[in-house]
Amino acid sequence: MAKENKGKRQTDTLKKVLLYIRRYLFLLVLSLVFAVVSVFATLYVPVLTGDAIDWILGPGNVNFPNMIRILTQIAVVIAVTALAQWLMNVCNNKITYGVVRDIRNDAFAKIQSLPLKYIDGHSHGELVSRVVADVDQFADGLLMGFTQLFTGVLTILGTLGFMLSIHVGITLVVVLITPVSLFVASFIAKRTYQMFRRQSETRGEQTALIDEMIGNQKVVQAFGQEEKVQQRFDDINQRLYQFSLRATFFSSLTNPATRFVNSLVYTGVGVAGGFAAMRGMISVGQLSCFLSYANQYTKPFNEISGVVTELQNALACAGRVLELIEEEPQLAEPRDAVSLGQVQGTVELSQVYFSYDPGKRLIEDFNLKVRPGQRVAIVGPTGCGKTTLINLLMRFYDVDRGQICVEGEDIRQVTRKSLRENYGMVLQETWLKAGTIRENLLMGRPQATEEEMQQAAKDAHAHNFIKRLPKGYDTVIGEDGGSLSQGQKQLLCIARVMLCLPPMLILDEATSSIDTRTEMKIQNAFAQMMKGRTSFIVAHRLSTIRSADVILVMKDGSIVEQGTHETLLAKNGHYAKLYLAQFAP
Repeated sequence: MAKENKGKRQTDTLKKVLLYIRRYLFLLVLSLVFAVVSVFATLYVPVLTGDAIDWILGPGNVNFPNMIRILTQIAVVIAVTALAQWLMNVCNNKITYGVVRDIRNDAFAKIQSLPLKYIDGHSHGELVSRVVADVDQFADGLLMGFTQLFTGVLTILGTLGFMLSIHVGITLVVVLITPVSLFVASFIAKRTYQMFRRQSETRGEQTALIDEMIGNQKVVQAFGQEEKVQQRFDDINQRLYQFSLRATFFSSLTNPATRFVNSLVYTGVGVAGGFAAMRGMISVGQLSCFLSYANQYTKPFNEISGVVTELQNALACAGRVLELIEEEPQLAEPRDAVSLGQVQGTVELSQVYFSYDPGKRLIEDFNLKVRPGQRVAIVGPTGCGKTTLINLLMRFYDVDRGQICVEGEDIRQVTRKSLRENYGMVLQETWLKAGTIRENLLMGRPQATEEEMQQAAKDAHAHNFIKRLPKGYDTVIGEDGGSLSQGQKQLLCIARVMLCLPPMLILDEATSSIDTRTEMKIQNAFAQMMKGRTSFIVAHRLSTIRSADVILVMKDGSIVEQGTHETLLAKNGHYAKLYLAQFAP
């Protein structure tokens, strides 16, 4: 049963790859034409060589005029062969790297449309390995397949045709020995696919670990985990070594096994041809031609068996990439989805239920109505659902039950683009792309003027440190901010939102990495920014939310208290305990 599933999976992968190749049908036909020309010309050379040998009639008796004519023909045929092979390789390269480009485009586009639940549930390094390393391995196998498979098959068929035209009996000797080579190649190929698939999966696991450790090396060193991490890497590396060794061992058996069969073919042709030549059934030139064909006939079996091994690896890698491409995307927007126009900032959550894991309850029967311009603060212990609520408002996740409405429209009936354009979000976890400071600030509003961009940076108190950088706003920073401090990165994220100024704001621990003096200044800028805008503020430092219009106290996914700072303190409930825990002497 397992073998049937493996075979079916391999066949399905091959069919999907052929669908990508079909886009390049014209180039594929051209490649086949050039392959036919190349093979025919290559196989015609031994015929001419045999004729040349037959014009050597004896010592001092050589027919030079005919020899020169034949040698000229050989030179022309070789030139045609070289040109046809070059053109065939050009077509094959265009097909291979066109298919690779299309698969990578589809894989990256799928990553953009995958639900965050999938991204959060899979190692990022493993996803990178599928899109980069696996596609490279697939390209190598596909290119070898195009380059050698076509010419190999055509060479076998063409050689048989030429040999049959010379002597049927000797050709039968060759044909009878051929199935042995096919059996050997098939036997080995069946055992290599699973080995290469395990090798590819383990390589992805190793890439994931390396990616994770490089990104978090400070934490690893701070907690003295170097030895444990090294042990994890050694375990994975050992498994990769074993799978790679087995895959390589089985694939390396192909060449010597087929070469042994090839030697049998050559021996059979030599013996049978020698007896035929002694009986005058073929000439010496024709025997020479036959021996040349015996070599040319068996050589493609070596190449094809090698190609089959590489294709096993290529299909194993392609299968992993195609699995990613075929993952279920996030829920498609309805055809009649509306685009939010002028948003005032009315947000309403009605009987909302949501959990990341169906077996673990999180948000249940959550109800909230926010009027335009209100500042809503959300507080509570870690894991109570504060950030989850933000994910639902932005529709990074969809609710399990209930609905969330903006301006009276269920956000599931609204285009994601228009919904997110009306939110400005600053998170505790900063994100900056590799590029200049200017490109990062203009991300949400590319049409902003230089003065507007600098004013936003001044409001966020980022202008001064930006001007101290080597090239100011044109300074190039690396992935995720490069060498900038966490506080500087957070200031840039705040400036980016201040430049956009959408009608609704989400501030999730937006000043967690900023010193107290700068935070006090930024709070004043936030106060100005939030005027007339609906704002959701998640904060652990309760001093930053005293002026909020409504404070929601969450516990276990539900609102347990709701009111202003003063009214909640007067209740002496959960909020009062949280507040006193921070400020009690």
